[in-house]
Amino acid sequence: MTGIQRLIGTFALAILTSFAVSAAQPPSSLRLYVFDCGKLDIQDISPYQLKREEIATNVMSVPCFLVAHPKGTLMWDVGAVPDSAIPQGGTGVMRIYGTSNKKLATQMAEIGYSPADVTYLSISHFHWDHVGNANMFAKSTWLVRQKEKDVMFSDPPSPRTEPQNFSALKNSKTVIIPSGDYDVFGDGTVMIKSAAGHSPDHQVLYLKLARTGPVVLSGDLYHYPEERAHGIVPKTEFDAQQTTESRARIEAFLKQTGAQLWIEHDFNGNAKLKKSPQFYD
Repeated sequence: MTGIQRLIGTFALAILTSFAVSAAQPPSSLRLYVFDCGKLDIQDISPYQLKREEIATNVMSVPCFLVAHPKGTLMWDVGAVPDSAIPQGGTGVMRIYGTSNKKLATQMAEIGYSPADVTYLSISHFHWDHVGNANMFAKSTWLVRQKEKDVMFSDPPSPRTEPQNFSALKNSKTVIIPSGDYDVFGDGTVMIKSAAGHSPDHQVLYLKLARTGPVVLSGDLYHYPEERAHGIVPKTEFDAQQTTESRARIEAFLKQTGAQLWIEHDFNGNAKLKKSPQFYD
């Protein structure tokens, strides 16, 4: 073996070793990573039946979440702006008021994950600001409720979404979630709970974290925390009565379990959360 060959071999081994070290290993207990997937600058908040002076900020956060379980991983809500629309060192824009300057795949790579490592994908609902990077997870098993799947692939498409950002899911391995709760890993620590109303089959995510305690990720059960504080239902709900019923049911569940409710679009609340590479466990 020549010196050059030995050098190439050593270099190749170093690369393989670095990949082995950086690749994420299954955690011993449940973890939750929170990613920064941008924001929505909502200029007209009248559909939420609120006035500017009644809210802390009109801006909504757009988080993405990776749940790491000893038996696999779950991506929950995948942003408004697809990574492909975010220029290097710049800001990507969707529908004028949705922006992001951080790519989801880059944030995942920083903790040793790639989209190929994700076992399951599930989305709180089909609206455009939650499905931005769905195509990245087309090789994952998609956990979805039938009414949401139907509206996502309706013809003509709903004006409330961006079909090109999830079109690849049409060929994904798919599990249709029946009515009620769905136990993702079979041990009660990661539960997808029905909360219809905002959309035809809207859902929220319950996580039983050992140190942090139980947490519910809200999807769009609420948008602004002031909706929750004052019992306000936006005008744009798919079914306002269903939203009211779902809110009551989830609030009862929160009281029963002692779980925190993380309102995903609560800009100030989201700003206080630890972001990846830190995690909740």
